[in-house]
Amino acid sequence: NTPTIKTDRLILRKFLENDIEALFLILKDKEVNKFLPWYSLKDIEETKKFYAERYAAKYEQPQAYAYAICLKDDNFPIGYVKVDMEEHHDFGYGLRKEFWHRGIASEAGKAVVEQVKKDGLPYITATHDRNNPRSGNVMQACGMKYCYTYEELWQPKNFLVAFRMYQLNFTKGQDWIYQKYWEEHPNHFIEEL
Repeated sequence: NTPTIKTDRLILRKFLENDIEALFLILKDKEVNKFLPWYSLKDIEETKKFYAERYAAKYEQPQAYAYAICLKDDNFPIGYVKVDMEEHHDFGYGLRKEFWHRGIASEAGKAVVEQVKKDGLPYITATHDRNNPRSGNVMQACGMKYCYTYEELWQPKNFLVAFRMYQLNFTKGQDWIYQKYWEEHPNHFIEEL
Protein backbone atom coordinates (compact mmCIF):
# COMPACT_ATOMS: atom_id res chain seq x y z
CA ASN A 1 0.00 0.00 0.00
CA THR A 2 1.67 3.20 -1.23
CA PRO A 3 -0.73 6.12 -0.79
CA THR A 4 -0.35 8.91 -3.38
CA ILE A 5 0.75 12.20 -1.81
CA LYS A 6 0.32 15.70 -3.24
CA THR A 7 2.34 18.79 -2.26
CA ASP A 8 2.38 22.35 -3.64
CA ARG A 9 4.38 21.40 -6.73
CA LEU A 10 4.54 17.62 -6.71
CA ILE A 11 2.69 14.35 -7.03
CA LEU A 12 4.36 11.45 -5.21
CA ARG A 13 3.03 8.16 -6.54
CA LYS A 14 4.00 4.59 -7.35
CA PHE A 15 6.29 3.93 -10.28
CA LEU A 16 4.30 2.13 -12.97
CA GLU A 17 5.46 -0.14 -15.75
CA ASN A 18 5.00 2.62 -18.30
CA ASP A 19 7.43 4.82 -16.31
CA ILE A 20 10.44 2.70 -17.37
CA GLU A 21 11.71 5.41 -19.79
CA ALA A 22 11.44 8.05 -17.06
CA LEU A 23 13.19 5.78 -14.55
CA PHE A 24 16.00 5.19 -17.06
CA LEU A 25 16.53 8.96 -17.41
CA ILE A 26 17.05 9.16 -13.63
CA LEU A 27 19.25 6.06 -13.30
CA LYS A 28 21.51 6.45 -16.34
CA ASP A 29 23.12 9.74 -15.23
CA LYS A 30 26.56 9.10 -13.70
CA GLU A 31 26.48 12.29 -11.63
CA VAL A 32 23.00 11.62 -10.21
CA ASN A 33 24.02 8.08 -9.21
CA LYS A 34 27.57 8.87 -8.07
CA PHE A 35 26.68 8.57 -4.38
CA LEU A 36 24.18 5.72 -4.72
CA PRO A 37 24.79 1.99 -4.08
CA TRP A 38 24.57 0.97 -7.73
CA TYR A 39 26.22 1.86 -11.02
CA SER A 40 24.38 4.08 -13.48
CA LEU A 41 22.21 1.91 -15.73
CA LYS A 42 23.11 1.30 -19.36
CA ASP A 43 19.81 0.51 -21.03
CA ILE A 44 16.06 -0.10 -20.78
CA GLU A 45 16.59 -3.83 -20.07
CA GLU A 46 18.62 -3.03 -16.93
CA THR A 47 15.98 -0.48 -15.96
CA LYS A 48 13.16 -3.05 -16.26
CA LYS A 49 15.10 -5.37 -13.93
CA PHE A 50 15.71 -2.51 -11.47
CA TYR A 51 11.99 -1.63 -11.54
CA ALA A 52 10.98 -5.26 -10.91
CA GLU A 53 13.36 -5.70 -7.96
CA ARG A 54 13.17 -2.30 -6.31
CA TYR A 55 9.62 -1.16 -7.05
CA ALA A 56 7.21 -3.88 -8.22
CA ALA A 57 8.40 -6.27 -5.47
CA LYS A 58 8.04 -3.56 -2.80
CA TYR A 59 4.51 -2.66 -3.89
CA GLU A 60 3.43 -6.22 -3.09
CA GLN A 61 4.32 -5.66 0.59
CA PRO A 62 1.55 -4.52 2.96
CA GLN A 63 3.41 -1.24 3.59
CA ALA A 64 5.73 0.36 1.04
CA TYR A 65 7.12 3.85 0.63
CA ALA A 66 8.81 3.92 -2.77
CA TYR A 67 7.66 6.99 -4.66
CA ALA A 68 8.15 8.52 -8.06
CA ILE A 69 8.60 12.30 -7.67
CA CYS A 70 6.51 13.97 -10.40
CA LEU A 71 5.80 17.61 -11.13
CA LYS A 72 2.07 18.35 -11.03
CA ASP A 73 2.28 19.86 -14.54
CA ASP A 74 2.84 16.54 -16.30
CA ASN A 75 2.92 13.72 -13.67
CA PHE A 76 6.23 12.52 -15.25
CA PRO A 77 8.78 11.00 -12.82
CA ILE A 78 11.91 13.16 -12.37
CA GLY A 79 13.20 11.43 -9.24
CA TYR A 80 12.32 9.14 -6.38
CA VAL A 81 12.01 9.18 -2.62
CA LYS A 82 11.70 6.14 -0.37
CA VAL A 83 11.67 4.85 3.18
CA ASP A 84 12.58 1.18 3.60
CA MET A 85 10.52 -1.11 5.79
CA GLU A 86 13.62 -3.00 7.03
CA GLU A 87 14.89 -2.32 10.56
CA HIS A 88 16.93 0.74 9.57
CA HIS A 89 13.91 2.46 7.93
CA ASP A 90 16.37 4.11 5.56
CA PHE A 91 15.14 7.30 3.92
CA GLY A 92 16.65 8.07 0.51
CA TYR A 93 16.08 10.03 -2.69
CA GLY A 94 17.46 10.88 -6.09
CA LEU A 95 16.63 13.56 -8.63
CA ARG A 96 17.51 14.26 -12.25
CA LYS A 97 20.25 16.86 -12.46
CA GLU A 98 18.22 19.49 -14.31
CA PHE A 99 15.85 19.64 -11.32
CA TRP A 100 18.53 20.14 -8.65
CA HIS A 101 18.70 23.24 -6.42
CA ARG A 102 14.94 23.97 -6.48
CA GLY A 103 14.01 22.42 -3.13
CA ILE A 104 12.20 19.53 -4.83
CA ALA A 105 13.95 16.74 -2.87
CA SER A 106 13.21 18.55 0.41
CA GLU A 107 9.55 19.14 -0.53
CA ALA A 108 9.10 15.46 -1.48
CA GLY A 109 11.07 14.27 1.56
CA LYS A 110 9.05 16.30 4.06
CA ALA A 111 5.78 14.92 2.63
CA VAL A 112 6.96 11.30 2.89
CA VAL A 113 8.30 11.90 6.41
CA GLU A 114 4.84 13.17 7.41
CA GLN A 115 3.21 10.11 5.85
CA VAL A 116 5.42 7.53 7.62
CA LYS A 117 5.02 9.41 10.91
CA LYS A 118 1.22 9.34 10.50
CA ASP A 119 1.39 5.63 9.65
CA GLY A 120 3.24 4.84 12.88
CA LEU A 121 6.85 4.15 11.89
CA PRO A 122 8.97 4.50 15.07
CA TYR A 123 11.86 6.38 13.39
CA ILE A 124 13.74 6.84 10.13
CA THR A 125 17.47 6.94 9.42
CA ALA A 126 19.40 8.24 6.42
CA THR A 127 23.06 8.21 5.44
CA HIS A 128 25.07 10.32 3.06
CA ASP A 129 28.66 10.32 1.85
CA ARG A 130 30.62 13.06 3.59
CA ASN A 131 31.66 14.29 0.11
CA ASN A 132 28.01 14.97 -0.69
CA PRO A 133 27.01 17.54 1.97
CA ARG A 134 24.00 18.79 -0.03
CA SER A 135 22.33 15.48 0.73
CA GLY A 136 22.73 16.25 4.43
CA ASN A 137 20.97 19.59 3.81
CA VAL A 138 17.91 17.70 2.52
CA MET A 139 17.95 15.45 5.60
CA GLN A 140 18.10 18.50 7.86
CA ALA A 141 15.28 20.19 5.92
CA CYS A 142 13.18 17.09 6.64
CA GLY A 143 13.82 17.44 10.39
CA MET A 144 16.54 14.82 10.71
CA LYS A 145 19.53 15.24 13.03
CA TYR A 146 23.14 14.15 12.59
CA CYS A 147 24.13 11.32 14.96
CA TYR A 148 27.51 9.90 13.92
CA THR A 149 29.89 9.08 11.06
CA TYR A 150 31.24 5.64 10.13
CA GLU A 151 33.58 4.34 7.46
CA GLU A 152 32.44 1.48 5.25
CA LEU A 153 34.02 -0.38 2.34
CA TRP A 154 31.09 0.36 0.09
CA GLN A 155 29.55 -2.20 -2.25
CA PRO A 156 29.21 -2.80 -5.13
CA LYS A 157 31.62 0.08 -5.88
CA ASN A 158 34.24 -1.23 -3.43
CA PHE A 159 35.82 1.93 -2.06
CA LEU A 160 35.97 3.40 1.42
CA VAL A 161 33.24 5.94 2.23
CA ALA A 162 32.72 8.03 5.36
CA PHE A 163 28.94 8.03 5.86
CA ARG A 164 27.12 10.54 8.04
CA MET A 165 24.10 8.96 9.71
CA TYR A 166 21.04 11.11 10.34
CA GLN A 167 17.92 10.14 12.23
CA LEU A 168 14.45 11.36 13.11
CA ASN A 169 12.45 9.67 15.90
CA PHE A 170 8.66 9.57 15.97
CA THR A 171 7.61 7.14 18.72
CA LYS A 172 11.10 6.48 20.11
CA GLY A 173 12.49 8.80 22.79
CA GLN A 174 14.28 11.81 21.28
CA ASP A 175 17.68 10.63 22.59
CA TRP A 176 17.43 7.11 21.16
CA ILE A 177 20.00 6.45 18.41
CA TYR A 178 20.05 3.60 15.88
CA GLN A 179 23.43 2.00 16.65
CA LYS A 180 23.73 -0.76 14.07
CA TYR A 181 26.08 1.04 11.65
CA TRP A 182 28.21 2.24 14.58
CA GLU A 183 28.51 -1.33 15.89
CA GLU A 184 29.15 -2.90 12.47
CA HIS A 185 31.92 -0.50 11.44
CA PRO A 186 34.79 -0.18 13.94
CA ASN A 187 36.06 3.06 12.42
CA HIS A 188 33.36 5.46 13.66
CA PHE A 189 33.35 8.90 15.21
CA ILE A 190 31.21 11.97 15.92
CA GLU A 191 32.00 15.10 13.91
CA GLU A 192 31.47 18.71 14.93
CA LEU A 193 29.16 19.84 12.13
